[in-house]
Amino acid sequence: MNEDKTSNELSRRRFVAFSGAIGAATLLTGVEAAAGRTASAASPTHADPAPGTCPTPPPGGTPTCPPAQLQPLCGSPSDNDPLWRDVQYCTHGKPLPPGQNPPACLKVTSDYVVLHGRPSSQHNFLLTPSCRITGIECPFIETSGAPNYWNDAWENARSGGSVPVQYPNIGLGINSQNARFLNQLHIHMAGVRASTQRRLQELEMMGRVATNPAHWDAAQYRVPVTGSDGTGDRTYRALRLPSLGMNLFAQVQQYVVKPNGLTMADQTLIVVPKMTATGFAGAFYVLNSDSSLHDGTNTCDHLLVYS
Repeated sequence: MNEDKTSNELSRRRFVAFSGAIGAATLLTGVEAAAGRTASAASPTHADPAPGTCPTPPPGGTPTCPPAQLQPLCGSPSDNDPLWRDVQYCTHGKPLPPGQNPPACLKVTSDYVVLHGRPSSQHNFLLTPSCRITGIECPFIETSGAPNYWNDAWENARSGGSVPVQYPNIGLGINSQNARFLNQLHIHMAGVRASTQRRLQELEMMGRVATNPAHWDAAQYRVPVTGSDGTGDRTYRALRLPSLGMNLFAQVQQYVVKPNGLTMADQTLIVVPKMTATGFAGAFYVLNSDSSLHDGTNTCDHLLVYS
């Protein structure tokens, strides 16, 4: 556990861990939308597959996975992580061990699987790679050959997506290595409070949000944002992007981690699509933090709304 973890937060994380995403996900919590639509009840309610059934992946696709030489850093396909077992159940029907309930495989593709988060709600889902990747510390996800998991998460979570997040404002997030309890990379697809959306737009109007990744770590773009848990402000490096077409993992490595002698394993990333009264505003706020910042954090859970 990092030093910024309080006993209350540790208790909360343990509760979240043991409440988890369905199946493995039983151990974890967790637009490009048409103009004029919002990310809330405009989307149809998602219908789960029948218990014990899984969608069939589209034919002809094979996952893009880390090479064998990266297994010491990215994990081995033979690893016994519960969330990884859920992935294998969804993609290949691999039997689960006694005591692990089958997940609802909400979407299965050659590159990723979408599962419920816990507590189960219509605004708490997980997107996880269909090949073995432990988490944010795996260098493969920074390469040009890796799938764009962030854009995949957005395309599912947005209004009209395959697994839409039923919440007025959407948040996507990934935890640092020390702030997670399952060691299979997963992006939370959840809600964020309206106050978080307003705060980010206020900061943008004040010129406190970078528009170039090369400026992401500049002091003027280190901004305080109040968390959804109501425990006060935390500091994030704030960046605004017009799309999720670039590799966010590569950007944070190049412009934040490497220049400051930090490690990817300690980073958290949160993406908040910019919303207005008419719907998605065609931009994304990308927040990064770690415990090296004053009032920094290594978890996305402070901003995301799961229940």
